[in-house]
Amino acid sequence: LRLLQLMNYFTYKAVRTVLTQLYEMNPPSYRWLYNFVAVNKPTDGKLFLRALGKERQELAERVMITRLSLYGKWIKKCDHAKMYEKISNENLELMRERLMETVIWPTDDTNTEKIG
Repeated sequence: LRLLQLMNYFTYKAVRTVLTQLYEMNPPSYRWLYNFVAVNKPTDGKLFLRALGKERQELAERVMITRLSLYGKWIKKCDHAKMYEKISNENLELMRERLMETVIWPTDDTNTEKIG
């Protein structure tokens, strides 16, 4: 993933998290943000937060803080060396499987060809 895609993903996750929190604690703000998200999709995080900040700065700040927090939790859980090893091993396994599917193995019986 490119950095921008990762940032947009965490913006989206932060919006979902804030919506969940507001649903329980502040139904009017939940409804407002829900309607805002329906019109302004959070697929482009920067544009979304800019537009949200113009309408409700406190909600934009909450989403930004939540986004950073979610990223911080993710980065702590993510063991990069282990992830690299897992991806590398999976790639090798998939390539080995594909090779086994495409190779035609010689048989022990050399008289399999029919004459005539």
